[in-house]
Amino acid sequence: MTATADAEAAANELTPLADYLGSVLRRLRALPPLDLDLTQAHGNVLAEDVVAPHAFPAFDQAAVDGYAARWEDISGAGRAAGGRAVRLNVVGDLGAASWRPVRLTPGSCFSVAAGAPLPVAADVVVPVEWTDQGMAAVEIYRTPKRGYGVRRAGEELPAGTLLARAGTYVSPALVAVFAATGIGHVVVRPSPRVVIVATGDELVDVGRGSQPGQVVDANSHALTAAAAEAGALAYRVGICDDDPEGLRGLLEDQTLRADLIITTGGTGTGPGDMVRRILSRREGGRAGPVTFTDVALYPGTALGFGTVGAEEVPVVCLPGDPGAALIGFEVLARPAIQLLAGAEPVFRPSVRAHLLETVSSPGGLREFRPAHVAERRGGGYTVQPLSGGPFTLAGLAEANGLLVLGERVTTAAAGSTVDVLLLDRRR
Repeated sequence: MTATADAEAAANELTPLADYLGSVLRRLRALPPLDLDLTQAHGNVLAEDVVAPHAFPAFDQAAVDGYAARWEDISGAGRAAGGRAVRLNVVGDLGAASWRPVRLTPGSCFSVAAGAPLPVAADVVVPVEWTDQGMAAVEIYRTPKRGYGVRRAGEELPAGTLLARAGTYVSPALVAVFAATGIGHVVVRPSPRVVIVATGDELVDVGRGSQPGQVVDANSHALTAAAAEAGALAYRVGICDDDPEGLRGLLEDQTLRADLIITTGGTGTGPGDMVRRILSRREGGRAGPVTFTDVALYPGTALGFGTVGAEEVPVVCLPGDPGAALIGFEVLARPAIQLLAGAEPVFRPSVRAHLLETVSSPGGLREFRPAHVAERRGGGYTVQPLSGGPFTLAGLAEANGLLVLGERVTTAAAGSTVDVLLLDRRR
């Protein structure tokens, strides 16, 4: 049997990524909802549909600064036949804080500020720049269309309008919509509390260079940032040595403040991979709390998932290689965070893109490769694979997308159409 055949046979024994993700996500449930004041709701996900209790605008109002009038009183202003101005009496001023109802009579108008309630019978607001800006009387030089400068009650959002569905992220603009329609609190899912733990005797903290036998802990810092970017309340615990009792005790302690725990390192089957040994160990005839699965994923085939503690807090175990850890986070941990938060959908958006460079991929594995995605002028997207392949941190740092190459793809030719996950990077 050739080396290629050996590799393909080994790949056939791996669990397909889609099957693995499905089995993990089916075991998770969105966090229980809570009622939050509107000022605290931003960044959370709605647990219930939200309906407008009141209309917006709440009353007929001026949309511009000017003069509120009856259109029939000004309809001849500025017409070519006479080129004349129309003169109206200004009977009062109305600001945004005005509250007494007033009515227009023929030949009169009110000076109004944007946001002011309209007088009864007014059906047009003449902008100040189309007038002589008079105070007791005003001359109007141009006739706007009927309804110009007027915002009717409920014109934008009538009462009873569905403002947002459950699963919607509460953005600043949505907060404004809720407030404008009279909503002071909403029912949301809390942001998941995610604890990140890096494991390994070889790890040292940042701020120094690596020496032989030492590896700087980049993973826990990167994964904490990734969890925060995904909307979690992220807590970095730091480095845990390969000590069985120490790891068990640390995880048990963290269940008191975590909705999800992410570990990195030790998921393989080598002599130093203690996380897999410790968390998958059978005790009292029962399987360990975490199941480790060899998944058809490149990079980083070894992933773990289970629960720890009396509260059965979910645990995701990611590889120790920084590139594999970040890819593992994207394909497994991030969807888990989104599901706990009640977000819909849980996966990154994807597009089909025109590949600019021929790439090869290991057969039998679903590869996620850092890439740069750009929109074409004529529509659609192009994708440029970044140098170094999926393991390079430099490529991941530059990427705004992940090129996805399926298990049956060994070569993707330039000019072909491929799937790309879009990363939410602010560039």
